[in-house]
Amino acid sequence: MTTSSIDEAKLNEFMTKVWNELAGAWSASLVNIGDKLGLYRAMADSIPITPQELVSKTNTTERYIREWLARIHQL
Repeated sequence: MTTSSIDEAKLNEFMTKVWNELAGAWSASLVNIGDKLGLYRAMADSIPITPQELVSKTNTTERYIREWLARIHQL
């Protein structure tokens, strides 16, 4: 039985690619959610808006809007 060593550089390159793909998928999901809920339309006038105002404009729940905003901000 033979054992092979792992090429750390190739492993790191692969893991970076996997991470980037996952981040892209997550980002696309967040954009889709924001679009479906009308969050982008509600913020389109470029006037600063609070999460509470966004909830009011979109008839959504503040807890979820705050979570969405936090995740979008991390991108």
